[in-house]
Amino acid sequence: MPVDAQRRSGRPRTSSREEVSEIALRLFVRRGFEQTTLQDVADAVGVSKRTLLRYFPSKNDIVWGAFDEQLQALRARLADADPTRPMMDVLREAVVAFNDYGEAVLPELRDRMTLITSVPALQAHSMLRYADWCAVIAEFVARRLSLEPDHQFPQVIASAALGTAMATYRCWVVDPDLDLLAALDEAFRLLAAGFDAQALGAGRPAHAGSRGASRAR
Repeated sequence: MPVDAQRRSGRPRTSSREEVSEIALRLFVRRGFEQTTLQDVADAVGVSKRTLLRYFPSKNDIVWGAFDEQLQALRARLADADPTRPMMDVLREAVVAFNDYGEAVLPELRDRMTLITSVPALQAHSMLRYADWCAVIAEFVARRLSLEPDHQFPQVIASAALGTAMATYRCWVVDPDLDLLAALDEAFRLLAAGFDAQALGAGRPAHAGSRGASRAR
C-alpha cells in the first residue's frame, strides 16, 4: 500500500519528516523493526526523542511515512474524476497513480512494504491504515452508485480493492522482476471484470439493508 517516497533535490541538511523517515527505515531494515527503539532513531537523526515525536506520533507511523497526505490526494483524484467514465476504470487508474513513486524510489518502497507485510508488531497498526484507505474507496463507490458508504456494495468493492492491492504488493516484494504498476493495472482489470455495471445492477438486494439502498443509481 502506499508510503512516503518523495524526494526533494538539493534540500538543506536539516531534519524533516522525509529525512527522519528515510533514516528510520534504514535502521529498521538493518537492525530489525522491533529491535530498533525510538531513541535509536532520534540518536541517528540527531534530535531528541520529543522532537522525533513531533514528526511522527509513533514508531509504527514512521514506516508509513506521509500516508495521510497521499490518502487525501487519492480522495481528491477520485472526486475530480469524470463521472461519465466507468467506475472501475477510474478506480484502477487512481490506485496505479497512488502507487507511482518513480523508479528511483522502488528499493525504498520495497523495504517499507516488506516491513508492513511481514512484521507482526505492525499488523494491528496496518489494519487502521487499511481501514482509512478502504473508507476513501467506499466513499467514491457510494457516490457513483448513489448509495451510502456503509452500504454492502461500496464496502465489498473497497475491501476487494484492498485485497487486490495487497496481494499484488506481496508478490512484488518477493519478485524483483515484477513491474509494480503494470501488475497493479492488470490485477485491477481482473477485479473490474467482477464488478461491471450489469453485475452491480443485477445484484442489488430487494431488501434495503442499509440507508440509501433503494435509491436510483
